[in-house]
Amino acid sequence: MAAAAKADDKINGLQKAAILMIALGPEKSAAIFKHLKEDEVEELTLEIANTRSITPQVKESVVNEFYQVCLAQQYIAEGGINYAKELLEKSFGAEKAMDVIGKLTASLQVKPFEFVRKADAAQLLNFIQDEHPQTIALILSYLAPGQAAIIVSALPPDRQADVTKRIAVMDRTSPDVIKEVEKVLESKLSSLVNQDYTIIGGVDAVVEILNTVDRGTEKHIMETLEIEEPELADEIRKKMFVFEDILLLDDRAIQRVLRDVDNSDLAIALKGSNEEVQNAIFNNLSKRLAVMIKEDMEFMGPVRMKDVEEAQQKIVNIIRKLEDAAEIVISRGGGDEIIV
Repeated sequence: MAAAAKADDKINGLQKAAILMIALGPEKSAAIFKHLKEDEVEELTLEIANTRSITPQVKESVVNEFYQVCLAQQYIAEGGINYAKELLEKSFGAEKAMDVIGKLTASLQVKPFEFVRKADAAQLLNFIQDEHPQTIALILSYLAPGQAAIIVSALPPDRQADVTKRIAVMDRTSPDVIKEVEKVLESKLSSLVNQDYTIIGGVDAVVEILNTVDRGTEKHIMETLEIEEPELADEIRKKMFVFEDILLLDDRAIQRVLRDVDNSDLAIALKGSNEEVQNAIFNNLSKRLAVMIKEDMEFMGPVRMKDVEEAQQKIVNIIRKLEDAAEIVISRGGGDEIIV
């Protein structure tokens, strides 16, 4: 049987979380539970159930620690580690400030350029547009895709593909380089002290950005990359629109796509898709054709994944071709969905 909560320095993280939930009350705790994973909710609920009694001193200590960590995280987001340290020292003293920041940086991955992520993209563009393309690529790798997309779209055409390529081939960046770039962006901000090399960029980062920029910018970048880096362009294009993204199309667009799709390819493609995608397709076919496709899927038996992927890629190619011809619109960022 669980005993009363121990001294504060002997309480583990799960116990502290349970004490905090009890202190906050059922309504606030329920709101927090909504943001937790199912196994975390179960684990925390069990710990709450096993917590028999809490002294007022322990409860106050846990709530104060939570408050201090929240403050530290807010300060770090606003101005970096040194800024947070300075404010926390004024409030709680030097020793407590270092203790709180130590706990926070040990348990959370605080991203470099966090203060930049909150900046207005247009203002940030004015600040970095004259920097070296590699510097711009480094900064964009840390931004939210939507924020990075605005900046990429606003860069001169000759720099768009260059910066995109640099993001795609970026792998590991030294903390010293990150520190120097952060100083350029904000002289009063100290870099995060992290001895591990940071993995950033890559093809996935480019795909997220290109899926958010306007279609014109995307086409220019891809056409340039196809000339300069054809293998990289092919890798990016394969990830940019997958078969399951057909759910981004409205019914009229799906119907237009299906007019150009071979029924045998459609049956094989649907064989390896999820129920939501299948329903989206069947709902846009005539009842007679939908029944026929379902029968084909049933009677064809097991299908090699390679054949499924090839059939799905054929349909994806049709979708991209129709989008290029402006016959359909894929719901995406950058204002593409606006039709006049």
